[in-house]
Amino acid sequence: MSLLFLDSSEQTAALARNVYNRQFAEDTRLESEYDDRRKREMYNDILYNLSYLETAMEYDDERVFNNYAVWIYYLLCHFMKELDKERIRDHMIDHYKILKEELFKVFPEEKGQKAAYHLDRAIEATKTACAEFDPSFPFTRGRHDAWKREYLDYMMQNNTRAAVGLVDRAVKSGISLEDVYIDILQAAMYEVGDLWHRHEITVDKEHYCTSTTQAALSQFYPLIFSQAKHGHRVLTCCVGSELHEMGIRMVSDLFEYNGWDSHYLGSAAPIDAILHSIEEFQPHLVGLSVTMPQHIIDCHKLVLEIKKRFPELKIAVGGRAFRQTDHLWKKWGVDVSTDNAIQLIAWANQTIVLGESQ
Repeated sequence: MSLLFLDSSEQTAALARNVYNRQFAEDTRLESEYDDRRKREMYNDILYNLSYLETAMEYDDERVFNNYAVWIYYLLCHFMKELDKERIRDHMIDHYKILKEELFKVFPEEKGQKAAYHLDRAIEATKTACAEFDPSFPFTRGRHDAWKREYLDYMMQNNTRAAVGLVDRAVKSGISLEDVYIDILQAAMYEVGDLWHRHEITVDKEHYCTSTTQAALSQFYPLIFSQAKHGHRVLTCCVGSELHEMGIRMVSDLFEYNGWDSHYLGSAAPIDAILHSIEEFQPHLVGLSVTMPQHIIDCHKLVLEIKKRFPELKIAVGGRAFRQTDHLWKKWGVDVSTDNAIQLIAWANQTIVLGESQ
C-alpha cells in the first residue's frame, strides 16, 4: 500500500511504525491489553486507516473517513469485549491525534491541514459512536424476512443442502428471482457481514456463507441463460484489488435474466484488461463495483479511461463504498449509481433499451 501523497511505500511504512511506537510509548496500558496477534493487527489497521484517509483527502469527502471511523470503533468494541467502550474510544482518539501530528511532519502545510480536518471529524464521530453504541441492535427487517432468516439459520448450522434447497423452494413458491436475489440472498449476506463485524462469527464462517450463496445462485443459471435476448450488452466487474464480488455477480445474473447479454469479469481485473474487454465485447453499459473505499481511487482512474476511450458508453458505479460517500459518483460524470440491481436494470431498460427505440 502506497499513499498517493507520500513518496513511497517505504515512507508510508515508516509513518505507520512511528504512529504505532508512539501509541505504545504514550499509553503504557496497551502493552498488557494487546497480545502479539493484536499488536500485528494494530499495525495493519494503521495502514488501513491511512488508505481510507487517502481516499477522503483525494475527494474532499468527509463521509468516507467518518463512516470508517465509526465502523472500526464498533468493530473493536465487538472484538475486544474485555475492554469497556470508553477505553476503546480513548484509544482511537489518541490514535487520530498522534496520526495528525505525524502527518504534519511529512506533509506540506496545506495537506497537513486537510488531513487534520478529516482526523478531527473522525474524533468527533468516534465520540458520538461511543455515546450511541448498542451491542444488541436488531438486524434489519424487510420483505420475505422469514425466508431470509431461515436461509441464514441453515448457513449458521453449516447445512449447505438445506440452504440451497430453501432458495429453490422460494422460487417455486412464486417469489420472483429478482426478489430471491435481493430480499433473501443479498439481505442474508449483509447480515453475515454484520455478524462478522459483531464478532459473532469468524472469517471462515463468512467465507463458507459466501460459497454457499454462490452454490445457491448457480442452480438458476439454466433459467437465467434461457431468457430471450433483446440485443443489449452489459459488462460488469469489481475494480482494482477489490475481492468482494458477490454483489456485482448478482447484478450480472439479473441483467442476463432480463434479456441482456452479460460479460462478467469478476474481481481483481487490471484496468488494461477491463479496457480490452470493453473494446472486444462492445457493451452498451459498464457496471463497476467497489466495496472497500480505498479502491475508489482505482475506480476513478478506470472511469476516466473509459470516458476517454469510449465517450458514448454508459457507466454505472455501485457498492458499499459509494454509499459511504457524499454522492461522489456525480462529480465524476458517471451516468448512474443505484442501491441494488433491480433499480439499475430498470434505469438501463428505460434509458438504453427504450431510449434507442424512441
